[in-house]
Amino acid sequence: METLDAIFARHSYRGRYRDTPVPREDLLKIMEVGLAAPSGCNKQTTSLIGIDDPEVLKKVHEVIEPDVAPTAPAAICVLTQRIIAYRDRCFATHDYAAAIENMLLAAAAMGYDSCWYEGHVTDTDRIGDKIAKVLGVPDGYELVCFLPVGIAADPVTGPKKKAFSERAWLNGFGKIEQAEQNDELK
Repeated sequence: METLDAIFARHSYRGRYRDTPVPREDLLKIMEVGLAAPSGCNKQTTSLIGIDDPEVLKKVHEVIEPDVAPTAPAAICVLTQRIIAYRDRCFATHDYAAAIENMLLAAAAMGYDSCWYEGHVTDTDRIGDKIAKVLGVPDGYELVCFLPVGIAADPVTGPKKKAFSERAWLNGFGKIEQAEQNDELK
């Protein structure tokens, strides 16, 4: 799949997954693409844990309440380190967001489906901390995202997006002549 096709085809999938295993080399390739993402001041604050062992996945799912993607045959957990990169700024959130988007696009390009579960993992009940404990994550790292990886068992549909001209302009806010032309091209 071409890059632009993957971008437009990718949608968050929250349904059941087929029981088709994700080959380890595919899971590793998705992770490698994630780590190729840009990183503020090259601090490389993002780390990843791929999970393809059914017993480890089972233990992880036991601490996720309510559970998400329990039928996915693989997953990637995203870790971050809060490191000051420039003056008093930390770009960890930017770093892991770029890595996650890279992985979502790679998964789509490779024929897999996924969903970015962050809020559920980092909410006040601290599910990420529970997952991190299961995975043996040391202090200094925060588990911020759970990405299931697999092939959707049900049709994947995306939400309706606002028209390009409602959210993008050229040469100034609200300038619509070129943006309207882009809407017509779709």
